[in-house]
Amino acid sequence: MKMNDTPDWDTIDRDWDTIDRAEVDDSRDLVKLVLPRVIEKLCVVWIQEPAVFVGVEEEVQWIQRELMHARLKYSYVPKQLMDVAYDFEDVIDDLILRSAAKQRRKGNWERCLLLIRIHKKLELIKSKIPALPHLPYCMDAHSACSNYSIEEIVWSDIFLIHGQSVANMVVSPVEEKVSALLAQEAIHPYTKKKAMRVLDKLRSLNGFLKGLESVELADGGMVWMEELSHVCLSAVVAIEDFINRTQQLTKRSWMGPSKGFLSAFGKFKSQDKLAVEMDKIYAKIQNLSIHRPTAVNPQGQSRNPKSTLGSTALMPRQPTTQEPDLASFGDDVHAMIARLLTDDESFRVIPIMGMQGTGKTTLANLIFNHKAVVDHFPFAVRRSDGCRLQLRNKEELMESDLSQLGDVWSYDDEMQRLKAFFINNRSLIVLDDSHLLYDMLEVLPDTLNGSRMILTTCEKRLPPNLKMKSDPHQLRLRTDEESWALFTHALKFSIPPELLKLKDEIAKRCGGLPLLIVKLAEALSHKDATIEEWSTALQQFHHDQQQLWPNTLYKIHKDLSLYMRRCLFYFTLFPQDFDIPARRLITLWVAEDLVQPEGENETPEDVAERCLNFLIAQGMVQVTKKKLNGNVKMVRLPDALRQYWSSKAQQATFLGVHTNTRSGLSLGTSRIRRLVDHLDKEDISFDHIHGDYNTTSTSLTPYYEDVLSFLSFDTRKESKPGEEVGNFLRQSISSGGFLVLLVLDLENVFRPKLPEAIGKLTRLRYLGLRSTFLEVLPSSISKLQNVQTLDMKHTSINTLPDSIWKLQQLRHLYLSESYRSKLMLRHGTNFPTFLQTLCGLLVDEETPVRDGLDRLFDIRKLGLTISSKQEAITLQLQAVVDWVLKLNQLRSLRLKSIDESNQPWDLELKPLVSLVNLSYIYLLGQLKNPSIMSQFPYSLIDLTLSGSGLVEDPMQSLDKLPNLRSLKLLAKSYLGKNMLCSLGGFPQLRVLKLWKLEQLEEWNVEKGALQALRHLEIRFCRSLKIPPAELLHRTLLKIEVIPAQ
Repeated sequence: MKMNDTPDWDTIDRDWDTIDRAEVDDSRDLVKLVLPRVIEKLCVVWIQEPAVFVGVEEEVQWIQRELMHARLKYSYVPKQLMDVAYDFEDVIDDLILRSAAKQRRKGNWERCLLLIRIHKKLELIKSKIPALPHLPYCMDAHSACSNYSIEEIVWSDIFLIHGQSVANMVVSPVEEKVSALLAQEAIHPYTKKKAMRVLDKLRSLNGFLKGLESVELADGGMVWMEELSHVCLSAVVAIEDFINRTQQLTKRSWMGPSKGFLSAFGKFKSQDKLAVEMDKIYAKIQNLSIHRPTAVNPQGQSRNPKSTLGSTALMPRQPTTQEPDLASFGDDVHAMIARLLTDDESFRVIPIMGMQGTGKTTLANLIFNHKAVVDHFPFAVRRSDGCRLQLRNKEELMESDLSQLGDVWSYDDEMQRLKAFFINNRSLIVLDDSHLLYDMLEVLPDTLNGSRMILTTCEKRLPPNLKMKSDPHQLRLRTDEESWALFTHALKFSIPPELLKLKDEIAKRCGGLPLLIVKLAEALSHKDATIEEWSTALQQFHHDQQQLWPNTLYKIHKDLSLYMRRCLFYFTLFPQDFDIPARRLITLWVAEDLVQPEGENETPEDVAERCLNFLIAQGMVQVTKKKLNGNVKMVRLPDALRQYWSSKAQQATFLGVHTNTRSGLSLGTSRIRRLVDHLDKEDISFDHIHGDYNTTSTSLTPYYEDVLSFLSFDTRKESKPGEEVGNFLRQSISSGGFLVLLVLDLENVFRPKLPEAIGKLTRLRYLGLRSTFLEVLPSSISKLQNVQTLDMKHTSINTLPDSIWKLQQLRHLYLSESYRSKLMLRHGTNFPTFLQTLCGLLVDEETPVRDGLDRLFDIRKLGLTISSKQEAITLQLQAVVDWVLKLNQLRSLRLKSIDESNQPWDLELKPLVSLVNLSYIYLLGQLKNPSIMSQFPYSLIDLTLSGSGLVEDPMQSLDKLPNLRSLKLLAKSYLGKNMLCSLGGFPQLRVLKLWKLEQLEEWNVEKGALQALRHLEIRFCRSLKIPPAELLHRTLLKIEVIPAQ
């Protein structure tokens, strides 16, 4: 490659009669983006720094005029015109550099050299412009027409979450990397031009990509999007590789003349390689731009969902004579009542939103009849049938027809009578239909007596006049536990013990949809209560249930934004019925750039969590397990949605362009992008990983050279899985496979034998080794310069080398707390500046905390065990506490202070009230300043105390925390005899655990206190005879008591 890249226009041989019109039109779009930017950039410099043009003013003005003329006519061949524009932009950058050199008072010699360089570049540009080839007349700007017209698209109403778009997902990572590239010193104009051309090409697609968010694409559309995403990711990792390589070579240049020469040559070769990569990527983007996808219905055909997914007619409402099941909707009832019973006197609407069959009417009825609601609202109105409304008068404890007030729905004057009634009486109105909504809104907005309206709706958007005075409640699919509770309630008879083994399958088959749960219960109630009968019925139900999800399937197909679809695709990588940890899914999304942060202080993990919550709220993802504090723990796709979406993932080539079976695989279609080991013998990769497949060093290359992610679900508890996956990795990497790998997730694979060759996976971002019980890491781990997450929780690794801190992109580091993982650290270690998570680290007397770890200011999740000799532990603990108070972004804090005998040691904290983002605290150790109990931040949601040695009742301080949901007082945390929970305290407390409080004799709970409590666990409290009487008869409270032995 010649760095000056001077084209000889006289030698250009192009057959204009056969020129590709689409290519010209596509390139012209790019010229229209680049030329205005370059001219605008020149004008800004001319206004702000006119002195830099001294000596070159005439040449610059001539080129400017020519480019402005070209901009008006667009009659030149776009590719060559764009090349000139990039050259001129490079000159403008040099002029800016000239100004900076003058301000820094650089020497005359350096400024002279810079001016000479600028003159040479200007002369080159002036020689290029007259030789620019023109387009043939038939292809000039006036006759050319685009292949794609936005008017041809059939638009649909897509609900975009927080302004995220596929354009942002695709283009912004490339913009970020190109900006980082341009910030590098001594980047040759040729290399810069190639990178800018790729970025500008992507920017020229922005408008089209934004348009795609609002159309229903044909099946090939998602294939196109997946290809574009893959190409953009290639651009990102290519630039990352170049920057990392350049930084390494710069360090070597200081080691002597010979090293300096080799470093300079290496930089030249790296720029040459990057330029070649950028050319390839540009060609791919241009090809995709020319072959843009079209909408499903470009000619305005019917959008009847029957054409793609079968009937989406409304599912009939299920008649039922049984009382609604409170246990299955307990959390929702509590959340709704909290909204209803606020002190706000203005009128509020609380919509219950959710897909059909989620139990919106059931929830509304539960709330309508709840004692707290009946006591609070003297009058309540709900629709009984048609437009008939029923009025409940609390004073008379009876229901009466609202027609006593007149036919208020027919005449305007009667509407005024109804308005007067509601103004004088605090009321609750429940509507399960929006037909009466606007009439009621005309009546109620002026009321200031605390009246409320509940509206159940399947709509995902609220009417504009509701948004300012509503607090929607999104009804999700039920968890497995809630599904089982609803099933047993609807079944109406006790389940024989031998059938309880079907519990998990029953819960999973229904996908958390209450309508399906009730249907299945009704079907099984007419079957003999035997394993054979129920198993057969479940199989039939499994095949038939997809027809009961039509609206959700259609909503995914039609309305879900493109980037959200790619997030949903990721669920299909996991085995069927697999409970996916939310933290694992979020980390994988981030590693593959499926989400992008929006704000300056927002992390990709924040966006990923919001994305997951959106999918849950829309009924597309089921929460299967919740944490005790109510947060999401495990998720999965409902059965029917998984079947449907797996086929879509294959069509979109999300997994790769290959079939699952050996017979269908050929080298021409073997590009696997996401490799998943499910121990499926029919999968082409099974023999490669587990069999005696006879491979050579090159035979695996065609299969795995494009793999972005490798996830293994081989959870056999023996040595074989670790040996097999280790051999597979070693052989694949040595044959050139996996070199573009971003994700290596071996969670739960027993002791994988990671090869030293893993150091070649320089693009790796996620290395998941959780619960592998791995004993040692290969030394080459320090070469993984792009790793963002290193998860070694629940491994047997207790010492990590200092070289781990060479991973400068590291954001999340999970170590094994049980094995007391220790890092070999030296003072002056250069820590990763992006580190947000540091969990499981042992801090002893050798660990540099002050002037070491305390330089990490962006930590959001911190877990430390402080253990040392008694004379050193106090100093280390003080350093840790001072560090914690500097962590303004801290959300989770886990501190354990133990002595050499592994017993709780002193833990002297300072007030944490200033840490306004802190929501989780776990403290093990003897609290030397008990006043800390009243100095926790109001943001606290989850608190665990162990070995604290408190002598005063902690409940009197902790009950002031307004958001506390989970409180665990473990062994020796409280040494007193009496405990009191007062009325009005702990407004949000859901979980309370009292373990090994051996001195506790009396626990009093005032009447009406702890109303939100759902789970009480008392273990080994030998002096506490019985739980408080006030809690014994709570319908929604689960009480578990394990007496002391």
